[in-house]
Amino acid sequence: MVSVSEEDYLKGELTSEIKHELIDGHVYAMAEVSENHDRISGNIYRKFGNHLENSSCEPFTSNMKLKTPTGNFRYPDCMVICHKDDESHYYKTKPVILVEVISRSTRKIDEKDKLIEYINIPTLQEYVLIEQDFVDITVYRKSDDWRSMHYFLGESVHFESIDLTLPVEAIYHRVQNEDMVEFLSNIVGQ
Repeated sequence: MVSVSEEDYLKGELTSEIKHELIDGHVYAMAEVSENHDRISGNIYRKFGNHLENSSCEPFTSNMKLKTPTGNFRYPDCMVICHKDDESHYYKTKPVILVEVISRSTRKIDEKDKLIEYINIPTLQEYVLIEQDFVDITVYRKSDDWRSMHYFLGESVHFESIDLTLPVEAIYHRVQNEDMVEFLSNIVGQ
């Protein structure tokens, strides 16, 4: 496999119809996302955006690249930037929170490779993993030595880095998985 320079990668992404990540000098095409994945990332982006509307912090969708200290380029599902980050108009380097919506096929990369890579970003305060096939939100916080905390239906998640608390069900609004179907049927049945 031929190694690709950062300059060639960035130039290629400007004209590519599909997104690619640059990992250790190699380019990897991003997979298509499911409806549930898109709903979750949209819910998070919208909730973050509404909360941060009059703030110096700004959320970005999965269309904005993240350059990590390793020189890799990733496309997190959502990130929030609160620090001046003018290195490029096409990628960010100083997130305070990163969110990845995960599935069976991405779990290993998100829980291992990205976790190690992301927690070494000096500005990062929280890394959030949201399962799409069942309800489970994992939050790693710098303030808690990057230990994982899990959140489930009926609970609320406090995102310390942006001082926002959201009920788990709001993050999973309109998501169709077994946990949500059962949760909603219990609410209707009451």
